[in-house]
Amino acid sequence: MSAFEQHLTINTKRLVLRPFEPGDTDRVRAIVESRAAFLPPGAPGHLAGVSQWLTYGVHELWRSGQGIHLAMVADGMIVGAVSLFRTVWGSGTTEIGYGVHPAHRGRGYAPEAVAGLTEWALTHGGLRRVELRANLDNPASLRVAEKCGFTREGVLRGGGYEDDGPRDLVIFGLLSQDLSMGPPTVNGRGFGTGVRMQSEHLVMRPFTGTDAGDVFAAVDRDPEINRWMPWAEGYDLQRAYDWCTRYAHTDALNGVQFAIEPRAGGRLVGSVGVQRADWERGDAEVGYWISPWARRRGYACEATRAVSTYLMMRGFHRVTLLAAVGNLASQGVARKAGFVEEGVLRRALPVSGGISDAVLFSLLKDEVL
Repeated sequence: MSAFEQHLTINTKRLVLRPFEPGDTDRVRAIVESRAAFLPPGAPGHLAGVSQWLTYGVHELWRSGQGIHLAMVADGMIVGAVSLFRTVWGSGTTEIGYGVHPAHRGRGYAPEAVAGLTEWALTHGGLRRVELRANLDNPASLRVAEKCGFTREGVLRGGGYEDDGPRDLVIFGLLSQDLSMGPPTVNGRGFGTGVRMQSEHLVMRPFTGTDAGDVFAAVDRDPEINRWMPWAEGYDLQRAYDWCTRYAHTDALNGVQFAIEPRAGGRLVGSVGVQRADWERGDAEVGYWISPWARRRGYACEATRAVSTYLMMRGFHRVTLLAAVGNLASQGVARKAGFVEEGVLRRALPVSGGISDAVLFSLLKDEVL
């Protein structure tokens, strides 16, 4: 493939992403009159240029083969625009950008559009890498990238420019292999090895032997972990080391485990993981624990949400979470992360000293992307 489809149309939960067309004249005229700045580069600044732009100008990028501009349409209104550009077909790379009408911001349209077009580019589009660049001082744009499962890769000093001067740019990337981590029976890899991701405040990475001391310190005599985690009984430094170097890496088919650490540096925050991944049905379960020194900072909610997004971007449509009926803190994390309570499973969850009834929570792909 060496060009974008002329009439490319992508449907997400609330949006239709499609090329701009002459029938949008009245809508675009109203946008130009309102001076709302969100249309793609080269959009007209005066009403007289609208017809020519819709007929020719907005499609120049597509004609060059280097990208495409799509309107974000919700309920018949153009609420934004999303584009692929700087596409290099030989290396399979492209960059994504977007803008949302000021009157429609704060509704999640940007991450929904970016996720939808990125998923298309890395699958049907035949590309292998989508890059997103955001100003370092623009937290809203940084959150869009993180919500869509992009990995933060670095900072270009002075890489961007605004009216008031240069800006540092954060580079995010998402690879086609990130979307195709199916079970070994499909592609021989399962969840793969060495998976890393970043959220607003956290890094989630594979465990290593150097984490053993912090894992042991978190579990040792902590009443919360020892109350709810049956594996914590009799825990010692050797078991912590075995977990970090062996057991956290042994089940790439059914799950994946992440050590959580602050992006700003510091001690281990805790662990978040995926288990019982059902690749055929497209659902998986997540679980977590947080180190005593890192609690009540929102880390469990942030890590759970990040891992859930990671799963949704890789083909899962449903993520579940179980919390013992007496574990009100864990239930609170589930709700804050956007999970919906579905019911109580009788005697479903091993806890220290026995088996507990468990509250079942779920999060659906449509509720994340």
